[in-house]
Amino acid sequence: MISEALRNPKSLFDVNGKVALITGASGAFGRACALMLASSGVKLVLVSGSQGELEEVAAEVRSLGAEVSTVIRRPDTLADAEFILKAAINAFGRVDQLVVASGLNKAGFIQDQDYDVWQTVMDANVRGAWLMAKAVGSYWIKEKIRGKMLLMSSVRGRHGNYSGYTAYCTSKGATDALTRVLATEWAQHGITVNAIAPTVFRSKLTEWMWSDDEVGQATRKRSLSRIPLGRLGEPEDLIGMALYLLSPASDFCTGQIMYVDGGYTAG
Repeated sequence: MISEALRNPKSLFDVNGKVALITGASGAFGRACALMLASSGVKLVLVSGSQGELEEVAAEVRSLGAEVSTVIRRPDTLADAEFILKAAINAFGRVDQLVVASGLNKAGFIQDQDYDVWQTVMDANVRGAWLMAKAVGSYWIKEKIRGKMLLMSSVRGRHGNYSGYTAYCTSKGATDALTRVLATEWAQHGITVNAIAPTVFRSKLTEWMWSDDEVGQATRKRSLSRIPLGRLGEPEDLIGMALYLLSPASDFCTGQIMYVDGGYTAG
């Protein structure tokens, strides 16, 4: 007997009618995920602390015909995370997918960097993800929803960097560990937790690397020398993996750090 999945494999990527909550929605990865999910029939709750940029993304999403609600708030505390979740439920009745797309980097060598700067990076990249995971995961368990959670990691969770990334690399290593432990804890509830780990890709934080000035060119050349496919990433490179991890196609995939890096971690 031929299963429905084998008969119609495209159905495995059907997310039509789902509700996705995206934090960091005004950033490059958050925006790309929002537009991809909107085009796939998903209702969206977009979250950011930057109102102007968030409204621009929301307008793009609406232009694709998707239903969207916005929340101007950062998940700095558990009360913030619970407020965001409640706003999402009030908007669409439920949440099926959580995408934690927010992130921050402030480079500095450990001997020079103030502790407060290091902690700011850790808070943005780890604490916010933990708080959103706690709020949404608790809700899924209570309501018996087999949710899908997607965190944002980096190749820097696996590799060091000689450019003063002590805070960033540490935070992404913690993100990887959080992904794995949540996956093992929540598997019994049918919840999957995975992370995407890109190499350098175009965003507001990295746009300078695409410039023609001396520093941008030198940094780009150094980065390209480590990437077998010979180019830096674009947000569009990440959305195929994101759709896989948020769709039924990945129902037997959890606790994985999925490298979308042009072969960086292979060499």
